Amino acid sequence: MALMITDECINCDVCEPECPNEAIFMGPEIYQIDPDKCTECVGHFDAPQCQQVCPVACIPNDPQRVESHTQLMQKYLRLTQAA
Repeated sequence: MALMITDECINCDVCEPECPNEAIFMGPEIYQIDPDKCTECVGHFDAPQCQQVCPVACIPNDPQRVESHTQLMQKYLRLTQAA
């Protein structure tokens, strides 16, 4: 699954620089995650870095974007080959 940021976000700015895919960006009110770029850090780290640093635990899995580990790895490969 891709991750999402809920409205509990306090805009503390710690998640954005941790994302290796540059999937996190400032939205109209809170940070958001581009699901087309989010690999849950598969290919980069063992755990999603944004979740690791979030002080309010507002970054759950997005139930609208169910993806397997294999699909996340394929997305990672596409993103890194395009770079």
